[in-house]
Amino acid sequence: MIAYSLRRLVYGVFILLGVNLLTFVLFFAVNTPDDMARLSIGGQRVNQEAIERWKIDRGYDKPLFYNDQVQGIARFTDTIFHDRSLPLLRFDFGFSDEGRDIGHEIRSRMGPSLALAVPTFVLGLTVCVLFSLLLVYFKSTPLDFAGVVLCVVLLSISGLFYIIAGQWLFAKTLNWVPYSGYVAGLDAWRFLVLPVVVGVVSGLGAQARFYRTLFLEEAGKDYVRTARAKGLRESAVLMRHVFRNALLPILTGTVSAIPLLFMGSLIAESFFGIPGLGSYTIDAINAQDFSIVRAMVFLGSSLSILGLLLADLSYTLADPRVRFG
Repeated sequence: MIAYSLRRLVYGVFILLGVNLLTFVLFFAVNTPDDMARLSIGGQRVNQEAIERWKIDRGYDKPLFYNDQVQGIARFTDTIFHDRSLPLLRFDFGFSDEGRDIGHEIRSRMGPSLALAVPTFVLGLTVCVLFSLLLVYFKSTPLDFAGVVLCVVLLSISGLFYIIAGQWLFAKTLNWVPYSGYVAGLDAWRFLVLPVVVGVVSGLGAQARFYRTLFLEEAGKDYVRTARAKGLRESAVLMRHVFRNALLPILTGTVSAIPLLFMGSLIAESFFGIPGLGSYTIDAINAQDFSIVRAMVFLGSSLSILGLLLADLSYTLADPRVRFG
């Protein structure tokens, strides 16, 4: 187990190097430091002197990968890639193009992101699993058919529709909850109720249908028929046998998604005005702030690798037969 984990972590380091390099190349393939300076200063009619001053202040006056103006190892270290991207490997996010500490912004925005993502994740998983088990309990009945139709309808509708419809109905028409915004403390629940409900409903169709398929596959196996033949109640068969043995595929999606909860939701946070990491990333993309974009991509990649590792390790808890060599 320890050797397997260390091997996966070593692989993860190489993956992060590749992601970091690819992000850097893609960003500067469509954007130049001059374009970034014009966007930051404002307008296309900015004189070249102001552009050069902006680049010097932020370190964008250097070459991207190779500096032939210096000697020795400085040819590789005195570059934009070395100064702005390699420090990410020690989780030094540096400063944004506007001069703000990215690490401080991430720490301050992580709370609102988790306040939205954790309830949405827990409630969504609970509702989807229970709804799927209910459909399996009443399989081949009108209730099962109606549930499948509902799932298809829900997954066929764009997530933006749920957000706009929820804001119009519950915030504007009924005035039950605020339209958007966020406050820290106990009053935050008033601003989180609507986005959490929208998140649960928008994900119900696809996840419930997937879980129903898993449970039906397990329900048709021989050990389940044996359990029924011994006289176990259907509810006991579903919970003690079907659900437990269908846990491995569920763990693949749920455990691996836990670290990504820190990243927040790009769409929900932007529409509901929640100052989390999701809206922070969207604002950085709109402003073409390369420092923030590369930091968030690197952080997301790191959390994804951690999530996949946790998913693999959790298999041994759900199924003792699983062993890693």
